[in-house]
Amino acid sequence: MPSSPSDRPAADPADPAGPADAADLAVVGAGPAGLAAAVTAAGLGLRVTVLDTGERPGGQFYRHPAPGLGAARPEALHHAWPDFATREAALRAHVSAGRITYLPGHHVWTVVARQTAWTLHAVAGDEGAAATVMARAVLLATGAYERQLPFPGWTLPGVVGAGGAQAMLKAGLVLPGRRIVVAGSGPLLLAVAGSLAAAGASVPAVVEASAYTAYAGKAAALLRNPAKLAEGATYGGALLRHRIRLLTRHAVTEAHGTDRVEAVTVARLDRDWRPLPGTARRIPCDALAVGHGLVPQLELATGLGCATRRSPDGTVALDLAADGRTSVPGVWSAGETGGIGGAGLAITEGEIAAHAIAGRSVPTALTRRRSRLRAFADAMAAAHRPGPGWTGWLRDDAVVCRCEEVPAGRIREAAEDLGARDARTVKLLTRAGMGWCQGRMCGPAVAALAGGSAASTDAAPDRRPLSCPVPLRHLAGLPADLPAEHSAELPGADG
Repeated sequence: MPSSPSDRPAADPADPAGPADAADLAVVGAGPAGLAAAVTAAGLGLRVTVLDTGERPGGQFYRHPAPGLGAARPEALHHAWPDFATREAALRAHVSAGRITYLPGHHVWTVVARQTAWTLHAVAGDEGAAATVMARAVLLATGAYERQLPFPGWTLPGVVGAGGAQAMLKAGLVLPGRRIVVAGSGPLLLAVAGSLAAAGASVPAVVEASAYTAYAGKAAALLRNPAKLAEGATYGGALLRHRIRLLTRHAVTEAHGTDRVEAVTVARLDRDWRPLPGTARRIPCDALAVGHGLVPQLELATGLGCATRRSPDGTVALDLAADGRTSVPGVWSAGETGGIGGAGLAITEGEIAAHAIAGRSVPTALTRRRSRLRAFADAMAAAHRPGPGWTGWLRDDAVVCRCEEVPAGRIREAAEDLGARDARTVKLLTRAGMGWCQGRMCGPAVAALAGGSAASTDAAPDRRPLSCPVPLRHLAGLPADLPAEHSAELPGADG
């Protein structure tokens, strides 16, 4: 059984107790939130270790083209690049001064409580070496991944995530096709369409399942964020400039093709996202970039027992105090883990958490900015939350779990005939969610077909001892005094 929060090591970076080589703070993730937290904490006098899966800081938001591509102006693919460049330079300066230890290419797979510190276990580098870091406090800035709602044909080559299309452009300087339909729901679609068009792609339509009239009741949150309104106007101007048609309350209900996608069927939706009969039309294309927002990446946090909450968009996020504290003493979090809100909010939350961890009072300007940006993020999340009727476009033969090739009909059978009422039971009966992605791609759809909401189940995410693939030799090399709560969960621990 997991230990209670009181059994965990309370963080006090100013307390000299604990291993001499322990950092004051370990930051997991070097995206906007983690980078801001690390730089701020180091500036406040803490010794910080940053562990990141990427080879360069920036996370998913500030992706860098591979050096061999010779990109002359990578900043042209991003907005707010100067702000990032300033923090990246500060990171390098702190590394040179010995205040920050920066560990790129490190996949943290578990965090273990010790008496006076935390131990973070990671898989490092291309060779998969074992790495261990000790720290008196931990900040999780693990970001998010795309939410996908499947439809017939979504497994065809040429169908990519909306964020995936943007990542291809930023990191690889390539397009997923020449004629690209952008579809799904959420403000990311506008940014993706503008970026693809600016790079030379033809974008015949942005297909948005929600209606922007959903923002009408959130006028206060919008008016408090004029910069966000200006950003939206910029995206709207890009659509007009590139003659991209915006179809609201529409969805791609099927992709067609043989060797790759050749066209998509688009249908108008009712208020619950059910396709309206007689409204279907085909749009020729050679690529489809589709996504329905983001899902907080919580595996490390839920493995530690951190409390969660339901976000306005239906996803599960961490339940955080105003300063970023989780329910587990000694563990903080910042950024998308606390609810999807964008880079600006993530940076602000990282700075707030750093002040709190360092035992400093949080500047009023930061708390006000966080309140303002969080209000806008919640309004945005509620406006683009998937409606319950989207499963109406999912035929029984449509694949839901790509890894295990489980069709919708088998999941419906598990729910309707075999009594499954949650995603975990469906997984046991059908293998949906047991593949390489561990349910990240199919989880929302499986939950909806099992009788949950359109976005997730009512239960918290599964607690897992491993947040990423780990070589067996790492498990064999774990110390004999691994706390019982972890050793009991490891594969084969019960004999």
